[in-house]
Amino acid sequence: MTDQKPIESWLTDMDGVLLHEGVPIPGADAFIKKLRESGKPFLVLTNNSIYTARDLHMRLNRIGLEVPVENIWTSALATAKFLDNQHPGGTAYVIGEAGLTTALHEAGYVLTDTDPDFVILGETRTYSFEALTRAIRLINNGARFIATNPDNTGPSPEGALPATGSVAALITKATGKEPYFVGKPNPLMMRSALNTLGAHSETSAMIGDRMDTDVLAGLEAGMETFLVLTGLTSRGEIERYPYRPTRVVDSIADLVELV
Repeated sequence: MTDQKPIESWLTDMDGVLLHEGVPIPGADAFIKKLRESGKPFLVLTNNSIYTARDLHMRLNRIGLEVPVENIWTSALATAKFLDNQHPGGTAYVIGEAGLTTALHEAGYVLTDTDPDFVILGETRTYSFEALTRAIRLINNGARFIATNPDNTGPSPEGALPATGSVAALITKATGKEPYFVGKPNPLMMRSALNTLGAHSETSAMIGDRMDTDVLAGLEAGMETFLVLTGLTSRGEIERYPYRPTRVVDSIADLVELV
């Protein structure tokens, strides 16, 4: 690649890059330690909107990954920032967990099921038929439909779980309204992360384990992209996509020397 500028800032996905089913991936601790020692701006990104940054900090800490709260960026935080820019001090009916409701409260949003400006769908393990019915009726009555992320499934030790994208499709079928997805691969999530760091895309890199979210979002935001093979995308699957990461590596351990 010609005239590639040195990487000044790093964005990295969490699941499949730093940990896999709650276990740190070898090299993740060394990578985070090197980043923190280098003083380079960095964020750990996740499309999962269930947890607050503080929750994730504690979960990572417990497995030996020292990531400060301010270095964690979730689709819930990106959604709250987007709404605060678009429609400050609005109202929303929310289907989601503490990660999303906390982010919206902190952005000055009022959560209500009476004539809200927005219906916001996030990740949850307890989708209720009643809540979905309410969301559908509110959207039919004019509430705008936002979803934190388009992932159709999420991982669990027992196998795939239906995620926000799948539930959003159910609501779309019932209302005829498509949501605006804030999380990856929307480059908006990357832009808001870069703005949070005060970083520029041409001197930033994105590390991920998925071609269809991490690499695509990094590419569309104008960043250098690294695909690790410790998560959802295998080497053989890369050829199926019409775009390429800047570089493919076996794991995060191969990137420590680049920091």
